[in-house]
Amino acid sequence: MAVWTAYVVREYAQHVERLDGPPGTTKIRKNRWKVPANGAASVAVRYRLYANSMHVQDNYVDEEFALVNGQPTFLTLADGVERPHEVKLELPRAWRTSVTAMPLVAPHTYRARDYEELIDSPIVAGNPARHAFESEGAAIRLVNVGEKGAWDAAKTVADLRKLVRAQRDIWGAFPVAEYTFFNILSGKGGGMEHSACTVMMASHDATKRRETYLRWLNLASHELFHLWNVKRLRPGELTPGEYEEERYTPSLGIAEGFTTYYAAVALRRAGVVSEDEYREELRRQVESVQASEGRKVQTLAESSFDTWIKFYRPSENSARTTISYYSKGAAVGMLLDARIRAATNGAKSLDHAMRLALERYPRERGYTLDEFQAVASETAGTDLTDWFRRAFHTTEELDYREAERVFGFKLTR
Repeated sequence: MAVWTAYVVREYAQHVERLDGPPGTTKIRKNRWKVPANGAASVAVRYRLYANSMHVQDNYVDEEFALVNGQPTFLTLADGVERPHEVKLELPRAWRTSVTAMPLVAPHTYRARDYEELIDSPIVAGNPARHAFESEGAAIRLVNVGEKGAWDAAKTVADLRKLVRAQRDIWGAFPVAEYTFFNILSGKGGGMEHSACTVMMASHDATKRRETYLRWLNLASHELFHLWNVKRLRPGELTPGEYEEERYTPSLGIAEGFTTYYAAVALRRAGVVSEDEYREELRRQVESVQASEGRKVQTLAESSFDTWIKFYRPSENSARTTISYYSKGAAVGMLLDARIRAATNGAKSLDHAMRLALERYPRERGYTLDEFQAVASETAGTDLTDWFRRAFHTTEELDYREAERVFGFKLTR
C-alpha cells in the first residue's frame, strides 16, 4: 500500500483494520503483506479500511456520499510489473452515481491501465449534483457534493469555462478529453491535483460572498494549472507510480510556487477577477514571503527538499526557520516572468519557458532544476545561472524592482 502523497508520509496502511488471504498470509512491513499462492492461478485477498478522514487526499464515507482516493485504498502487487486494475463499486440502494476519471467498462465498474492511473483517479459516489460543459474541445464536469441550494452553479460554470480557456491559451493545448472538478462542500478546505481531475473542499455557501468565492476560484485555478505543471511537466525526481519511498527534489518552488503565481494570472486573463483583485492576490503572496523571518534561514531549494519533515509538520519554531515554497516560489515566478519580459523587450514571457520545458522534458522524463534554468535562460536569451542561484539557493532578499517596472506597480513596505 502507498505510504505517501503530496510530499508527506501519511502511513495509509494504518487504516487497514483486517487483511485476510490464503493460509500463511503474513504482514512483513508496515505497508506490505506476503500472500502465498500455493500454486494457484489467482488468489483472493479481503481487507477492511477505516474511512473517516475529511481531507482531499484521504477516504471519507458516510450515509450521504463516499470520497475514495487511490493511495489510501488500493493494494497492488509489489513485483514492479505494470498491469490493468479493475474497480467495481457496490453502492447503497439510495445512491445512483459514481464518478471517476478511470474509463467506465460496466455500470459502476472502471478499468485503470496501470497502478499509476488507479491511484491517480479518485472516486466520488452518492448523489452529487453534476454540471457539465464543453470548453476547448474537452468535456468539463463540476461535481458538487452538498450544494444544499446555496451554491451558485451557473456562475461557477461560467467562470470555470473562461478559466479553462485562459489556461489552455497559456499552454497551447488542453491535454485530456475529459476533466472533472470534484467539489466537496464540507466546510473543509484544500485541493489535490490529479491527471484528469482535482478534488477540492469548500463551504457550501462559498459563492455567497465575494471574498470566499475568490478563494475558491483561486483554488480551482491552482489545481487546474497542475494539469500541466506537476502532472505533465514534473520534477524528474518525482517518479510516477512510486509512493512507498520519499522522493526528494529542490524544484517544488516551480511545481507548486509557479502554479500559485499562475493561479492568479490565469484568473485575471480569464476576466473573472478585477485588476485590483489580481494585484491584491500578488500582494498577499509577496507579503507572505517578506513577513516571514524564515526567509533569512531557509532557501527555496531547501524548503522543497525538506518538505517531508518541515512544511507539513510545522512546530512552534517553523515561522522563524522555514519559508513556504508556495509563497516564495510564487514570488520567484513573478520575478522570473518580469526578467524574461525585460530581457526580450516584451517578446517573451514565463509562458514561453513553461511551454518549452513541457515540450523538452515530457512527463516520462521530468526535469532537473538545472535543466529548467537552462530553458529559462534560452527563453530570455541571456544566462540566468546567477539569477537562479540567488533565487533558489541563497537567502538573499528578493529584488522586486524589475517586476515593479515591468508590471507597473509599486511595493510599499
